[in-house]
Amino acid sequence: MDHLNIGILAHVDAGKTSLTERLLHHTGAIGTLGRVDAGDTRTDTMELERRRGITIRSAVVAFRIGELHVNLIDTPGHPDFIAEVERALRVLDGVVLVVSAVEGVQAQTRVLMRALKRLRIPVLIFANKADRAGARYDGLLADLAGRLGVTCVPLSEVDDIGTAAAKIRPVPPPPALAEQLAEHSDAFLTAYLEDTVTAEDYRAEVVRQTRLGVVSPVFFGSARSGEGIAELTTGIREFLAGAAKPVPDDRLRATVFKIERGRAHEKIAYVRVFSGEIGARDHVRFHRRGLTKEAKVSAVHVFELGDETVEGRARAGQIAKVTGLKEIRIGDLVGVAEGEGATAQFPPPALETVVSPVRPEETASVFAALQELAEQDPLITVRQDDETRRISVRLYGEVQKEIIAETLATQHGLDVTFSLTLPVCVERPVGTGHSVWFITEKRNPYFATLGLRVGPGAPGSGLTFGLDVELGSLPLAFHKAIEETVDATLRRGPSGREVIDCDVTVTHTGYFSPVSAAGDFRKVTPLVLGEALREAGTEVLEPVSRIEVELPADSVTATLSRLVERGGTVTGSAARGDRAELTGILPTGEVAGFEQQLPGITHGEGLMASEPAGHRPRVSPNRAMPG
Repeated sequence: MDHLNIGILAHVDAGKTSLTERLLHHTGAIGTLGRVDAGDTRTDTMELERRRGITIRSAVVAFRIGELHVNLIDTPGHPDFIAEVERALRVLDGVVLVVSAVEGVQAQTRVLMRALKRLRIPVLIFANKADRAGARYDGLLADLAGRLGVTCVPLSEVDDIGTAAAKIRPVPPPPALAEQLAEHSDAFLTAYLEDTVTAEDYRAEVVRQTRLGVVSPVFFGSARSGEGIAELTTGIREFLAGAAKPVPDDRLRATVFKIERGRAHEKIAYVRVFSGEIGARDHVRFHRRGLTKEAKVSAVHVFELGDETVEGRARAGQIAKVTGLKEIRIGDLVGVAEGEGATAQFPPPALETVVSPVRPEETASVFAALQELAEQDPLITVRQDDETRRISVRLYGEVQKEIIAETLATQHGLDVTFSLTLPVCVERPVGTGHSVWFITEKRNPYFATLGLRVGPGAPGSGLTFGLDVELGSLPLAFHKAIEETVDATLRRGPSGREVIDCDVTVTHTGYFSPVSAAGDFRKVTPLVLGEALREAGTEVLEPVSRIEVELPADSVTATLSRLVERGGTVTGSAARGDRAELTGILPTGEVAGFEQQLPGITHGEGLMASEPAGHRPRVSPNRAMPG
């Protein structure tokens, strides 16, 4: 049986969880249709999700279309959980992007499509809510093409659109799009110019270019009524099956994209297998950033129908729940170290808050519970100050605070409060600094000579570590100790901030055999590195976010004023009738406040999406900073 792994993505409230439920019901995977407002859908399993009616954690369900086994991942729509979406993207063969036929392309839709285009993931578009008042056809197709920047191929037409009587009719690809298809295929271009393209050739080319991520078929329908679901299901099989890139050998390659705890509090890893297979009692290796561990798998369950799983071996193309790997983390590669998922990256959270237990004696319990939550979302980044015992958590947005508080209360019986959320600033070298500590110096109590040169690296390069000494000048374990300590030290530099885009080069080494040990180099490295950084000098950078705002045209002036007041800059604008769009850069610490102001200055009609956009030199020295 062939396997296909797809995701359902959408702006919040576009109807993706309802669509997931409808696909399961239409294909016979479930007998009863669940509803978001009733809290009985198969993918929103957390109590918080049922109560709030939003998706917080990615969930996996399965169904079959003939001989094709489809694993479907329902992902969060709220921008605070965009990292959860990015993790899911690493394991997908294709995506169904849900867009409301009423509201159309929204800011978060554009953010999602940018990620999909960057990763060249095949996309089908489902125009939901075709039976709602205000639903559009031609206008929506124009928005999809103009605002998402993709070639859209409509494969549905709607009779009585915008009414409860809306009916979907499948249609062939419009002949007018043949020229656009020809731009991406020499063979198709030749046939088109020679007027020998048949209807079958045309559709086959749409299939081929969809799988390459060049075009996106569009299906209209209604997750509420079920109209258009049959056509979408057929489209999933026709356009997405076969999109997965085969891995050339049979060695195990798998990626962990989700962690949860079972009833016995055991750790369960959700893995996508790209090649090879994994089963109970297998001894496997898993890898993360220079670290390799080995463990024995105790059980493997693959998805069958709906949310049901069966025990067995997981093979290439399948998604499985794996237990027994106690030290496994999200993002780990299982089996061979290189392969799919190895380059998947997403900016870490740029906001930080202090978590305080209502009952101080529960500090240790709160820290332990937060560490467990960080297993499910490692980008939360929980840490505790050794001296003050203060617990801090990094976040993407304010909604995560509410989720964490409710989770601690309902699952652990712990009540907490949060401090004001502040941006996490970093530092970057602005010059070059050099320091050498010799074994013979009085200031150096360690049996280790070490020299380090520090300078600025390219933006976005992180840490670049190099040697200006012979590799054989030290035992390999000593070199490894220096590199690991440099990395750890820069995560919390001399001022307490992380140092980014830093080029570090070892210029001097020396040791006494057999007296010197790797521990001597681990202890002297922070001292040498700190001195070199002080000589180089650093600049403070604040995190910034890319924002997109949709608003009434008569609100643009007031919105621009508030944006500038908060340290933002406008990078683009467009007018669309009585509506306007603004794009810009805003300090991440100002995003929540600006979003709260937006309804008041746009008559309640403004919509905004944001995503991390790196760092820039701090604009306002008076803005509050953490720690």
